[in-house]
Amino acid sequence: MTESPREHGRQEQGRAWVPWLVTALVVLLSGGVLFLAHRSSQQAQALAEQSRQAADEAASRARDAEAARKLMEEKLTAAEAERAKLTTEKEQLSTEKEQLSQTVQEQEAELAKLKATYDDLQDKMKAEIANGAIRLSQNEGRIQVDLVDKVLFDSGDASISARGQEVLTRLGGVLAKVEDKFIQVSGHTDDSPPSQKLQGTFPTNWELSVARAVNVVRFLQDKGGVPARRLVAAGYGEMRPVAGNATPQGRARNRRIEVLLMPDLPKQRNTAVVKRALADSTTPKSAVKPAKGKK
Repeated sequence: MTESPREHGRQEQGRAWVPWLVTALVVLLSGGVLFLAHRSSQQAQALAEQSRQAADEAASRARDAEAARKLMEEKLTAAEAERAKLTTEKEQLSTEKEQLSQTVQEQEAELAKLKATYDDLQDKMKAEIANGAIRLSQNEGRIQVDLVDKVLFDSGDASISARGQEVLTRLGGVLAKVEDKFIQVSGHTDDSPPSQKLQGTFPTNWELSVARAVNVVRFLQDKGGVPARRLVAAGYGEMRPVAGNATPQGRARNRRIEVLLMPDLPKQRNTAVVKRALADSTTPKSAVKPAKGKK
């Protein structure tokens, strides 16, 4: 059956729209694909950004953790150093406490021995102390015995009198028992020069004071049993008065023998102690030498 021209025309018109429709479909499909590709790209970028942020956060947390670890290590190191310091200080304090305790005990023992020596001297010399011929004093770990010259010597003489020997024998009995003291014996005079008769033997008061001190030292060693290594003799002449020389009483007090008991320091310091003891004067002129004349 033959189609009519009108029908043929309609068919031809219908087929003319097919390319346009296909083109439109292709364009739509292409747009959809591009849209989906763009959307996928955005999602990928978002995921990449999220991953980067996550990586940055992880790196930041790692840095914070490392910083915290280092800070903790520093604190631990500081704490350990402080603990070691405190331990050392504790040990030092403990040592100092023991040393202080030992020092206190030694001082107490020294004071006890010093008091015993002082009491012994008071007992042995009570008669001379009572009549003022001997003065006994104690200060800063030292004991000093002052003997007026008339107890030991005749006027203007350096030889020890019979009464002086008896007194020094009693004094030596006490000093010989004292093992931890350095004993200085010093001679002193008033400001009156030796008489014309005595100036051949004692030109000045230096010679007289030294001679008297040396004779006392030798008597304490030979008759009193006091070890020579703990004895020293010094002469000061009239340079260290304890009273004024304007009165007979003052001059009598200045004419004296001083026996000073001091702590006996280690051997390496003994020389310095002796020098200080001998230099303890208002003048550099002091001397130690054998006495002239008989003992």
